[in-house]
Amino acid sequence: MTHLSPEAFAIIEGRHADPFRYLGQHDVDGRTVIRAFLPEASRVEAVGDNGEVAPLARIHDAGLFTGTMSGPQRYRLRATFGDHVTDLEDPYRFLPILTDFDLHLLGEGNHERLYDKLGAHPMVLDGVDGVGFVVLAPNARRVSVVGDFNFWNARRHPMRVRGNGYWELFIPRAKAGDHYKFDIIGPQGEHLPLKSDPMAFAAEMRPKTASIVVDETRLPRPRPAPSDINKLDRPVSIYEVHLGSWRRKDNNQWLTYRELAEQLPAYARDMGFTHIEFLPVSEHPFDGSWGYQPTGLFAPTSRFGSPEDFCALVDACHREGLAVWLDWVPGHFPDDPHGLGHFDGTALYEHANPMQGRHLDWGTLIYNYGRTEVANFLRSNALFWLERYGIDGLRVDAVASMLYLDYSRPSGGWIPNKYGGRENLEAIEFLRRTNIEVFGHFPQATTAAEESTAWPQVSRPVDIGGLGFGYKWNMGWMHDTLRYVGKDPIHRKYHHGEILFGLHYAFSENFILPLSHDEVVHGKRSILGRMPGDDWQRFANLRAYYSFMFGHPGKKLLFMGCEIAQEREWNHDSSLDWHLLGDAKYAGIQALIRDLNHLYRNQPALHERDCEPEGFDWLITEDADRNVFAWVRKGFDERARCVVVVNFSPNVYYNYRVRVPLGGTWREVFNSDSSHYGGSNVGNVGQVHASEDQQLNLILPPMAAVFLVPEA
Repeated sequence: MTHLSPEAFAIIEGRHADPFRYLGQHDVDGRTVIRAFLPEASRVEAVGDNGEVAPLARIHDAGLFTGTMSGPQRYRLRATFGDHVTDLEDPYRFLPILTDFDLHLLGEGNHERLYDKLGAHPMVLDGVDGVGFVVLAPNARRVSVVGDFNFWNARRHPMRVRGNGYWELFIPRAKAGDHYKFDIIGPQGEHLPLKSDPMAFAAEMRPKTASIVVDETRLPRPRPAPSDINKLDRPVSIYEVHLGSWRRKDNNQWLTYRELAEQLPAYARDMGFTHIEFLPVSEHPFDGSWGYQPTGLFAPTSRFGSPEDFCALVDACHREGLAVWLDWVPGHFPDDPHGLGHFDGTALYEHANPMQGRHLDWGTLIYNYGRTEVANFLRSNALFWLERYGIDGLRVDAVASMLYLDYSRPSGGWIPNKYGGRENLEAIEFLRRTNIEVFGHFPQATTAAEESTAWPQVSRPVDIGGLGFGYKWNMGWMHDTLRYVGKDPIHRKYHHGEILFGLHYAFSENFILPLSHDEVVHGKRSILGRMPGDDWQRFANLRAYYSFMFGHPGKKLLFMGCEIAQEREWNHDSSLDWHLLGDAKYAGIQALIRDLNHLYRNQPALHERDCEPEGFDWLITEDADRNVFAWVRKGFDERARCVVVVNFSPNVYYNYRVRVPLGGTWREVFNSDSSHYGGSNVGNVGQVHASEDQQLNLILPPMAAVFLVPEA
C-alpha cells in the first residue's frame, strides 16, 4: 500500500474540509495527476477527451485511486463495480458554482434571490447535466451531500467551502426527483444528524424528512390575479382555509392540491369572497401545528401533492378572480433534528442564549434577525412565494412575539436591547426591510400583520416610522365584539362600550377584522357556540353579528366553517361538517354570508373608504338600553352612502327614528332577519322615505341588522 499523506486519509475518513485541494486534476511537479475516491470500485481509469486512457492505481482499499495523464485536459472516469463498467463525470474537475459577485452579495446579506443560488439546482456545467448543491454552514468542519445518487455515502461527495461558509458541489448525473440531505461534521468534530436542505423546493412526506431536487425554473407560472385586488379602496373579503380539513374524501383522506383546485376556488367565488388565505403551506413535520412550525420554508407541503400541483391550485384561484394570501411564519421554527436548529453544530439560525432563542409558549426556536445571513434567508423566502408561485399577499404570523424581547417571558427571563429596552431592534429592522422589498419588487402584492398589541404604525410606511405592512389584523375589535355578543341580551347594555370602543382607533391602521382559526379552537367554542340563548336566538345573534362585521369599517376575514355556522370547534384531522347544510338553519347562515359578501363588493360605500375616517359617521351610539347602534358608511361619490342599523336585542322596535345624510327614498338592500336566512321576516317592505328633517322611521327586526342606501 502506498504511503499516504494526511490529506489522503482525510478524504478516506470523510473529514476533508476542501476536497478540491486533493481530488480531481492537479499539477504535481510538472505531472498531471488525477485522484478519485470511489468506494466499491475495483478498477478506475481516466479517459481524456483526446482518447487517452490512463489507469489509476488503487492506493487504498477504501477506494482511493491515483494516476497521471499526458497533460491537463477534460476527462471522465471509467470505473468497474463488480461486473459492471460505467463512465462517470468527476465532480472535482468542475469550476465553482457561486461567482465572486454572488459571494459579495451573500456576504452583505443583499442576495434577495437567494433561492436562485442556494439549495439544489439542476444545471449544465461544461456540457454536463447534473445538480449544483449549495448550503450555508459556516462553522462546520466538513459538509457532504448524500442522496439517491451516491448510496447515501457521506465519503462520496464532500463539498468545498467558499466565502463566509457557503459549501458547494456540482454532482454530475444527479437529477430532479433525487432525494438528498447534508451530512455535517460540526466545529468540535461531532457528527450531526443528517440535515434537510433549508432551501429545498420539495420534501418527502412526513415522517420521512429528505429533501427532493426540483427544477423550479420549470414550474408553471400561475396567471396573475386582478392587479388592483389588494388596494385599500377595493373590497377585501378573505376566506381563511386549512387545506387539510376544508373537505376530505370519504375515507377521511386529504384532497390533493389538484382536487382542491377543482372545488375550493369555485366555492369561494360563489360565496362572494375576494381572497383566499391558506394556513401555512410550507413543509412541516407535525400535522397538529397546522403548518405554523415549518422546517421547509421554500417547499409546499408534500401532503397534498407536488410543487406543480400547488401551482395549479394558485392558478385556479386566480382564474376565478381570487387573490391568494399565505400565512408566513418568520417568527420561529421547531427544533426537529433534521431542521434548522443547531444546523452546523452551532446556533446558526437561532440565538444561542435560550432567553433570546427559545420560545417558551411553543417550545420552538427563534430566528436571530441580527445575523445577516438569517435575515437574508427569510426576506428571500418572502419574495420566493410571490415570484415563483404568484402569491398575492403574505399574512405574517405572530408579529408581536417578534417585536418584543420579553414576549411571554417572566421577569429576568429575557435580555434587553442595547438601549435597555424591550423592543427587538433587529426584528423591527427585518420586518421593515422585508416590507420594503416586497412592495418594491411586487407593488401589486401586500402584507398583513397578525399583531395583537398597541404597537404604533404597523401598517404605515417605513419612511414615516412605520413597520411598512399593508394591513394589520384588528385583534382588539375581535376580542371586544365577541365578548359583547357572548353576553345575554339583557346584560348587553352594561357592555355597550365594547362595540363603540373599536371606532376610537379603527382608522389608526389599515385594519382587517379577523374571525380566524384561532377563535374556533382550544376550548373557545365555534362562533355559533359562543352565542347565548335558545336555538332561534343563537342563529339570530350570529346573523346580526356577521352583518355587524360586514357593515363595520375594515376588511373582512372569515375562517372556513364559520360561513356554515359549524357547531363544533375546528378539528384539523377531519372535514368541515358540510352535512349541516341539509338543515335550513345552517344553509341560511351560508346564504347570509354569500349575500353579505356580494353586498360588500357591490356597495362602494362599504369598502372604498374602509381605512379612512372620512368613510364613517356614527348616527346612534347612546341607545344602550335597547342594544341598538347605527352608522353611515361613505364612498367617494357623494351619493355612495349606506346606513347600517344593528339591533342586538330580541325585541322588535317600531317607529325607530334615524337621521340620515340625504333626503328622499332609502332602499332596504339587506335585512339579516329575512326568512331567506332563517329569520322572522320583520322589516321595512323594501324602502323607507326620509322625512323633511332627513329622518327615517324604521322597523328594527329582532337581533338583526338592516342596510339602507339612497335611491339613485
